[in-house]
Formats: sequence, C-alpha cells, structure tokens
Amino acid sequence: MTQASASGTADGPPGRYGQALFDPGHAREGQRIDDAAVVYDPVTTRRLRDLGAGPGLRCLEVGAGTGTVAAWLLREAGVAEVVALDRDTGALAGLTHPRLRVVTADLTDDDLDLGAFDLIHARFVLMHLPERRRLVTRLAGLLNPGGRLLLGDAVELPDGLDASSAYRRTMDAMWEALRTTIGTDLSTVPAYPHFLREEGLVDVAAELHCPPLVPGGSLARFWAGTWQRMRSALEATGRVDAAVVEEALAYLSSPRLAELAPGMLLAWGRRRTADTAVDKP
Repeated sequence: MTQASASGTADGPPGRYGQALFDPGHAREGQRIDDAAVVYDPVTTRRLRDLGAGPGLRCLEVGAGTGTVAAWLLREAGVAEVVALDRDTGALAGLTHPRLRVVTADLTDDDLDLGAFDLIHARFVLMHLPERRRLVTRLAGLLNPGGRLLLGDAVELPDGLDASSAYRRTMDAMWEALRTTIGTDLSTVPAYPHFLREEGLVDVAAELHCPPLVPGGSLARFWAGTWQRMRSALEATGRVDAAVVEEALAYLSSPRLAELAPGMLLAWGRRRTADTAVDKP
C-alpha cells in the first residue's frame, strides 16, 4: 500500500490519503500496510522478475510504503538503483542500502524531477488519485527506451447475490467513504492496459490475482485494520452502523468466512526502442 496522494481538484474531493484517512503516524499503520504486502508482494515480485528486474536497472518505486518491494529489488533482484518515492517516507527510516535513494515528495507535483528509469512500479497508488490518467502519462514518460512500467491496483468482484450481509455492506461503505473523502475510484482500473497502449507502450498485458480471504489471515487482518481505522467514515455513509461494522469485523476471524476478497489487477508495458517496429510475439 502507499502514502502517495493528491490534492483535491475542482472535480474531486479535498482529502488526501494519509491525511483525511490513514495517518502514517498511527502506531499500527505500518503493520496494516505489511499485512497486505505479505500477500501481494510474492505476486508483484514474480511479475517484476518476469519483466527483467535485475542488475543494471534504475528503478522507481512509487508509493514505497514500508519498503518491502524496494528492499526486494535491491537485495533479491540486485538492481543498480531504487528511487523510493512517497509523500511520507517515515516508514522507510529503517531501510538503508547504498543503492537506495529515498525521495519525500508527491507524485502529482509537476516540478518533481526524478530522471529516467528502466523499471517503474506503482501499486495501490493511482486508484487513490483523481488525476490517475494524467499520471499514467507521466510515469510512461519517465521510461528509458526499452523500460517497463508495472501498475497494480484493486478491483472488486462482489457477489451479486449478497447485498445485505454485514461484510458486503461494510465493504460497500468503505469504497463509498474512500471515494467521497479522498477520491478513490476503481472504475478505471480494468482500463489500465488500454491506457498503456494509448501511451505507445508495447508488449502490453495484464493479469488478475484474487488471494484467498481466510479467517484471521493477514489479508483478513488488513481489512479489519482498515475498517477499524475508518469507522467514523464508514458510519457517515449511512450504509452501516456500529453494530454492522462489529458483525463484519467478527466475520473476518470466523470459520464461517467465505468471501472473494478484492483482487489486484496488474498491467504492464514496455517503451519502444528505436528498432521496435512491432510488438514481440
């Protein structure tokens, strides 16, 4: 997860991730982020490896969070440099490496100059930013010839037969609260491959990963921590009250738990080189 965020626009709400919701200074914020990272990191790093993450590459990690992916790029993939970008980099204080450069800045800052990269990764970042389409253009423009861009964001696959359970009502309230407070929007996530094509990238592809939601597991803990942190915002939607939220929280640790949790869509593409006339097979 990430602390990267955007200021409100005329078309969007005034809130910011990490300010309106999920204060990075909260005692358990790092653990909440890591509860999700332990599930999604293996999927992300496998794809990064398949995209060529390795020695010699200059990499940008957007919304670096607690630094788990940045650490993997440095220590496991052995890349030449990682620029870890986040609006709040306090959670990266314990990550030190001679090839790591930590940049405390907002991705939406038009004056931000990071240079060019061979590999760029942004996970659970753009979905929270009203300017997401413009930022895809910006990230694609930071690629060196032959460089790869990997985007990962959440997608929802709700059970159409279940609209009244405490779990479903709380999850729906969460997405509404995120949308109205900080501008989170999942509706364009399935369009990411098209966005990458529109930017002129080649070898564009995508995959969807839906990890199991098991009682008391790390992903269940992530959602429990998320709902606990935004209780007032959940109730403010009018979709749930305190009793419904409590029932949903209890369900996440119950042996009755049987849900298809929100998944992660990964989309990637490569910037053309001078001799790239057509896509590779």
